[in-house]
Amino acid sequence: MTSPPFDIQPTLSGNMVLLRPLVSGDYDALYAVAADPDIWAMHPAPDRHEKVVFDVFFADAIASGGALAILDKANNEVIGGTRYVNYDAFADQIEIGYTFFATRYWRTGVNREVKALMLNHIFHFVHTVVFQVGAANVRSRKAVERIGGRLVREYQRDQGGRWQDYTSYHLTRQDALSGALASLLDPV
Repeated sequence: MTSPPFDIQPTLSGNMVLLRPLVSGDYDALYAVAADPDIWAMHPAPDRHEKVVFDVFFADAIASGGALAILDKANNEVIGGTRYVNYDAFADQIEIGYTFFATRYWRTGVNREVKALMLNHIFHFVHTVVFQVGAANVRSRKAVERIGGRLVREYQRDQGGRWQDYTSYHLTRQDALSGALASLLDPV
């Protein structure tokens, strides 16, 4: 994978959330969110709430150069994280992934706004956005399908020494314009 010739750590602002580059100083606040095992219950890495596992996850996020902290604009509190990763210039695509939120923000519209902000930014630079989702993570799979994601592949991936079933979804701007986020996307 090559480094993108565009910003994958932008600051993006919506009505409810602010996305900004994740920094080392965000560790404590982000771990306070990630320490909730309910967040990871359907995830292929259900132990990510454990500090030693989260430490690796956080280090990878910082090293990725595309990690974003998600803040509640009402109180400036870190409520989750997400990333742009795996840019592929040849395929004209990038992945949005590693997204999680504090459970109190589930079903509040925060995920919709985060995805809309990220898609509005990245569709200026790539044709396709990829989402890799654990096959058993029904909640995340349904969310990606609602925004127009098309299932393109089922496969297995090594997840910390364990082989886990995964799915890969692709989303183009055209797909997104027919999905649940259509009213939140910038016109082309």
